[in-house]
Amino acid sequence: MSGNSKSDQNYPYSAATALAQSLGNIDEKTQAVVPPVHVATTYIRGADNTYPTGLVYSRDNNPTYKPVEALLCQLEQGQDAIVFSSGMAAATAVFQGLRPGDHVLAPKVMYWALRNWLLNFATDWGLQIEFIDMTDIAAVQQHLQPQRTKLVWLETPGNPLWCISDIAAIAECAHAAGAQVAVDSTCATPLLSQPLRLGADIVMHSATKYLNGHSDVIAGALIAARDDAYWQRIRQVRAQGGAVPSPHDASQLLRGMRTMHLRVRESCTNAQYIAEQLERHDAVAEVLYPGLPSFAGHEIAKQQMQGGFGGMLSVRLKGGAEAAIHVAAHTKLWKRATSLGGVESLIEHRASVEGPGTPCPDDLLRMSCGIEDREELLNDFLQALSN
Repeated sequence: MSGNSKSDQNYPYSAATALAQSLGNIDEKTQAVVPPVHVATTYIRGADNTYPTGLVYSRDNNPTYKPVEALLCQLEQGQDAIVFSSGMAAATAVFQGLRPGDHVLAPKVMYWALRNWLLNFATDWGLQIEFIDMTDIAAVQQHLQPQRTKLVWLETPGNPLWCISDIAAIAECAHAAGAQVAVDSTCATPLLSQPLRLGADIVMHSATKYLNGHSDVIAGALIAARDDAYWQRIRQVRAQGGAVPSPHDASQLLRGMRTMHLRVRESCTNAQYIAEQLERHDAVAEVLYPGLPSFAGHEIAKQQMQGGFGGMLSVRLKGGAEAAIHVAAHTKLWKRATSLGGVESLIEHRASVEGPGTPCPDDLLRMSCGIEDREELLNDFLQALSN
C-alpha cells in the first residue's frame, strides 16, 4: 500500500453511494465489509531493505487512514488527501508549508481559533498576514502582491456571519498573481460545494464537524488538486510533526461519513426552514443564512453550492447581547455548547467565546441545526425567545 491516497477518477457512482459503501471497498484478506483498524506503529522491512507495502511508521502513515482519504479524494475530486489529528492541525499545516516572509491573504470573518493562531504564531514565524473582506473581489485584487503573495485562504461560508466568497473569481485573481488558494469548506461539506472544481488548490475540512457528524471524533483533512512541491511540504509537516489521528478515530470518522449525505440533507432542510420562519419574527433584527434571498451572498451561494445552503445560521436579536444570552440559556432542545455539524442542534452566544477583537456582533446567536424535528426545534427557540 502506497503512502498516498489518490482519487479513483473512474468511480461510476454518486456521492451518496460512495459514502454509504465507502467506495465499495472490502477487506481483501477477510472479505469484511468494514475496513479493519490497524493499531500497529511500525512495519517490517523487506529482505531487499525496502518497505514492500510502502508503510514504515504510523506517525507518518497508517492503513486505517486510507479509506477515509480515498473517499475524500473522490468527493472533492482531488488528486491526494491526508487526514490530521484535528481541523486546526490540518489548517495550520497549510501555513507551515510556506516560508518566512511569504505574504498571505485571509478573511476578516473566519474561524476564531485559526485567526488567533495567524495573529500570533504565524506572524512570529515570519509570515505576513493581511485580513481583508473576501466578499469584495476588488479588495482581493488590490491586496494581492504578484509573486510575493503565496497563499489566499478562504472560508466560505465564513463562520459565524456565513459570508460567501466567490471561489472561482478569487482563484482566477490569485493564480494570476502566482498565489495558491486554500478553502476551508467545513460548513459547506463536499456535498454542497467542491472548491477544487472551482479553481482552488487545496480544500480543508474540520472533520470533527459534518464529516464525522456525531460529536465524538476530533480530526481534520486536506485534499489537494495536485501533488506538487507545496503539497509535499505540507505532507512533511504532518509526517514530522506527528499531527495524525489515532487509528480508532480514523475508523470512527469513516463510520460517521457513511451517513453524511442523509445528515447534511436534513440539516440543510432544517436550517432553511428555521431561517425563513425567524426572519419574520418581531424580536429578530436579522437572520444570517446563505439560503435566504435577503442574504448578501445568496446569488454567489446559489452558483457554488448545490443541494442546500448548509446547516449553520446566525440570528441577531433586537434585544442585544442580554437577549441573546437569555435565549441561549432557556432553550431545551438546542444544546448550549460550542462546535457544530453534529446530529444534535447547538446554540451559542459566539461573541462571548471569541472575546475582544471579534467581528461577531454581541447580539448574535450561532445555531448549528441538527437532524431533529424542525417544528420542535423552531418552537423551542420561540419559547426561549418569549420566556
